Amino acid sequence: MGIFNRCKVKGKRLKVQDARLTVQDEDWTSPLPLPAKLWSCALALVLMVFVLVGCGFSGNQTTGVKEFFTPIDVSIMRHHVQQYRGSLRELTTRLYAKNPKYEKDQSQQQRKIDSIFGSLPIWEQVYAFKPSQEILTAAFKAEVAEPDRIYLLSLGLWKSIREAYNLGEGDVFLSGLQISLVRLQRLHHNVSQVNWRLKTYKDKKGKLLFVTNEGGENGYLNMGYEVIMTQILTRIEDDIIMRGGLPGKYMFNISTMFLGILI
Repeated sequence: MGIFNRCKVKGKRLKVQDARLTVQDEDWTSPLPLPAKLWSCALALVLMVFVLVGCGFSGNQTTGVKEFFTPIDVSIMRHHVQQYRGSLRELTTRLYAKNPKYEKDQSQQQRKIDSIFGSLPIWEQVYAFKPSQEILTAAFKAEVAEPDRIYLLSLGLWKSIREAYNLGEGDVFLSGLQISLVRLQRLHHNVSQVNWRLKTYKDKKGKLLFVTNEGGENGYLNMGYEVIMTQILTRIEDDIIMRGGLPGKYMFNISTMFLGILI
């Protein structure tokens, strides 16, 4: 049975037939046809994509593909939104611990927190459908229909985030261009306004509406609230910069009104 093979070595063609080797003086090359080269390159690229995407798979394969093709700015902003949720939830829990007069029943406190940041439906129908600036304004008003100011403050802050980042069901957005620079700037202003009012707004008796940073018996000052608010503001500033804006001129603009984010 004959054996036949070819290869190129130093410009010579080697011919192997019936186990006998002969060398013929001939320059021999066997390039792949152009269509075959294109198919080879395409196949290599497809394999490379699947290898890279496979590194991101965790449970659901579509998650890895989605993350691989997600722009960096969107990934950062999505991460910030999840951080806002966690930070505001922690802030709300701390406020209830320091200001139990607004809701003494701890089970009700938790229910309200879950209705704002979790899956439970909003338990009241007066402020649930108002825009964020109206809810935040009510949280600091001298006379307000809803006695739980912490609920109003937390609902207003979280709704501000949702309005600014154009969040629908599932907290999903696909492009950084969906995020309005003006909305982010107004969000920054309103959160700065909340941070200032928490430290300055008082009731008729001259006491702060919200007890936040307090000094302990040993002289230690609990600045947990300040840290949370600073983290939130810093993330908003980062997103403003990614959208091409400069947050500096909004940082110290303390007015007496909350701005409407939906414009």
